[in-house]
Amino acid sequence: MADFSQYGIPSKEWTVIQSTLPPSSDHISLADLKEGTNRGREDVARREMVQLASKVILNDYLIPARDGFKLEARSYRAVSVSPDEALPIYVHFHGGGFCFGTLSSDDAICSRLAINTNVVVLNINYRHTPEFGYPTAWNDSEDALDWAHGNADEIGGDCERIIIGGISAGSWLTASLSLANLRRENNMKVKVVGQVLMIPALVFHECYAPQLRLLKDPSCSSYVQNRSAPILPLQRIKQFNHLLKVEQADPRDLRLNPGYATSAEVRQLPPTIFGIAGLDPLRDEALFYAKLLADNDVPIQISMFKGVPHGFRRFSDRLPVTKDWDRVMEEGILWALSSPTASKGFEIKTY
Repeated sequence: MADFSQYGIPSKEWTVIQSTLPPSSDHISLADLKEGTNRGREDVARREMVQLASKVILNDYLIPARDGFKLEARSYRAVSVSPDEALPIYVHFHGGGFCFGTLSSDDAICSRLAINTNVVVLNINYRHTPEFGYPTAWNDSEDALDWAHGNADEIGGDCERIIIGGISAGSWLTASLSLANLRRENNMKVKVVGQVLMIPALVFHECYAPQLRLLKDPSCSSYVQNRSAPILPLQRIKQFNHLLKVEQADPRDLRLNPGYATSAEVRQLPPTIFGIAGLDPLRDEALFYAKLLADNDVPIQISMFKGVPHGFRRFSDRLPVTKDWDRVMEEGILWALSSPTASKGFEIKTY
């Protein structure tokens, strides 16, 4: 029986930052919260792009979704790479609880990945709540992967070397998409050579009870320990999930609950990179999924950022561990491209 609570003790560095944060407000409307969050993310990306813009080439696309909607997408390619070289493709899905995020909000994230790994990054602006509920974002992610595979030449990529990845809600889409791709007929499968799951959500909150049975005691659950954690408390998780408008959530719906895949269903998954925050209610579901993959011979890398909350990367100038976050993503992509083999173990690297 598991107990991961040792990872949830706030770090000294985080305690200092938390003492300076303004109190959260429960009185702001969702529309204002969404507008303000997106504006803030875009402002941060814009400032960081001042140093990155000269090193990367951006191109915009419109990807047709299955219902005729046109999804915004943007590619990022390092200027240091020959324009004629077909690069590995990294398909990126941003975080934000399926509610927040824009095409430009992840410009700096995608640019750094393109520059430091020599892949072409394809950033997908899937549709968001509350305007679009479940399973629209999941459909969008599948359509985007198919477009990336079918249009690899247009974006300067190699359709035989595709990695998919994301942050938070984007990791949820990634994990679901990887499983869905395995269930396709052989002639419809995309060759996915890796997946990157950073601070992933993998279980719909109304389906969470089976997770507690895997623990030494329910009191050590990350849902309990980190119930009031900063950035993403349990109440906010439930708010985000309710906006998906899921009716009669089914634990065996692997799009909604990739964390409940069986051994047989995960056995052929590609090499998987996990980045997990210890002070995050989502911590345990990520670790349990990593253990499931490890037990079924899927090559994995697990990085645990001890004592910091979900979304800690935003404090880049004040929290040294954010440099490790970048390194985990970049080195993880390169590791997946090296065709690694399973290590037969469940090793957690801590930062």
